[in-house]
Amino acid sequence: MAAVQTRSERALNRVAIAAVLIITLIFLAPIYWITSTAFKPRNLATTIPPTVLFEPELSPFVKLFTKRSQLRGAPTPEEYAAAPWWERMVFDGGEKIVRSGRGEVQPSGYPNRFMNSLIVAITSTVLAVGMGTFTAYGFSRFKVKGEADLLFFILSTRMLPPVVVAIPMFLMYRVVGLNDTHGGLIILYTAFNLSFSVWLMKGFIDEIPKEYEEAALVDGYTRMEAFFKIVIPEAATGIAATAVFCFITAWNEYAFALIMTNRRAQTAPPFIPSQVGSGLPDWTVIAAGTFLFLLPVAIFTFLLRNHLLRGMSFGAIRK
Repeated sequence: MAAVQTRSERALNRVAIAAVLIITLIFLAPIYWITSTAFKPRNLATTIPPTVLFEPELSPFVKLFTKRSQLRGAPTPEEYAAAPWWERMVFDGGEKIVRSGRGEVQPSGYPNRFMNSLIVAITSTVLAVGMGTFTAYGFSRFKVKGEADLLFFILSTRMLPPVVVAIPMFLMYRVVGLNDTHGGLIILYTAFNLSFSVWLMKGFIDEIPKEYEEAALVDGYTRMEAFFKIVIPEAATGIAATAVFCFITAWNEYAFALIMTNRRAQTAPPFIPSQVGSGLPDWTVIAAGTFLFLLPVAIFTFLLRNHLLRGMSFGAIRK
């Protein structure tokens, strides 16, 4: 009987492992497809059946960071030989780099949009996590009248789909002059991430024993000193986990960035789909922009991976 149970357990383990591998491959397939397309020549991006084996090239990234126009006629051998290696890649695709009257290469709008995404996502994450931590500490350590109602009201702001308030917010922003500004997007992203930050941080702070702070207060610490020297270090894993999710939400946001911005403060998500080639969408350029756009989130999550894993299990076992 024991042998039969052991065999059945082994079979279930194998089935579970196979299921995990299949699910992992399904989730990684789009990432692989975006990454491979970002290094493909344009003529191989939409082949049927799809081209899996190819010689990688950097022309999509050259096109992503430079302005280009349709090439009228083939370049002369002298022009082709005098052009830098990266410009020859654009020649091979039937396009040319746009230059100023002084011969300077004209950059595309992607670097500015990418920087806008960094500014807005990082600033809104810091504000949301910072204010959320202070608010969660107040709810966790002090008796607040109507606490349950207040917490539900804070959470209810997260229930509202952003697209529902997009038009009213656009009209209000236009009146106060916040359209197409970094500050406008930062305020919006902070407001939508704040409820998530408060609820998540309250769970973490509730798990920190109050006795730690009481001992610090007895030793002469002020409430604020106890907060920064006792609570913050203990809640570091929770802060890291909250920051990751807030950053991802702000980094990937599309609707508000599309409606509230036009050029000056536009972020990368609404800009990447606008990258089209001559006549037809250049999917290699779009994939290159998407690939670079994924890197900051991947790096940020990788750097905080230990805190993130611990933060997700923090508070699972109560005393």
